[in-house]
Amino acid sequence: MAQGSGGSATAVLALVLLCVLLHGEFAESKVYTVGWAVSSGGWPRGKRFRAGDVLLFKYGRGAHNVVAVNAAGYKSCSAARGSRTYNSGSDRVTLSRGTNYFICSVPGHCQAGMKMAVTAA
Repeated sequence: MAQGSGGSATAVLALVLLCVLLHGEFAESKVYTVGWAVSSGGWPRGKRFRAGDVLLFKYGRGAHNVVAVNAAGYKSCSAARGSRTYNSGSDRVTLSRGTNYFICSVPGHCQAGMKMAVTAA
């Protein structure tokens, strides 16, 4: 019987340790508000982002959108079929490790500079 309770204590300890580790990782995530406009492209300069950080894109609903694209889509200002499009005017996007690319797909907006590349460690 003592052996069974020792196993339970180890399981509980492992669960507590896992919760502490997960909490520490999420506690470090930050939320950055992006005023999404044609002049937003340079906004990431000088900032350090981590995977799990959240970008909160703020803009007039119906005036713009935010489309997550790959590097080619960013360069060409085009979104591949199936690209994730946000259009609420208050969009929360969680960053992945590496470079995250965003454009506005309203005609002429990306070409005018409404695009952003954000690199997260």
